[in-house]
Amino acid sequence: MKEYKGSCHCGSIIFTFQGPDIDSGLRCNCSICRRKGATMTKFTVAPTEISIDVKNDALATYEFGSRVAKHHFCSKCGIYPFHQTLRKPGHYRINIGCLEGIDSSNLPFEVFDGASI
Repeated sequence: MKEYKGSCHCGSIIFTFQGPDIDSGLRCNCSICRRKGATMTKFTVAPTEISIDVKNDALATYEFGSRVAKHHFCSKCGIYPFHQTLRKPGHYRINIGCLEGIDSSNLPFEVFDGASI
């Protein structure tokens, strides 16, 4: 397992977690993910395995539909660093573009059919 560090653009949300090597990602075609266009980790992170430090009450959450998935974003800079999943409630998928040392634009990715759920 490798330790990853990430943040939103302005640094109001900083997080760390451990996970396997990231050599590909996951994109979803549901209505919100299609609009965000983020490449996410293929694995999920348990809430006990992620450390999230928030400054200035910057962590905001958007919910829709069943309200099970929690789409978190920074209320200061607008960046979406992670969400809690619909299929594994409470567990996180991480926006790879927010991680230090990884260029998500060069990673291959699979598409999850969230539009059909």
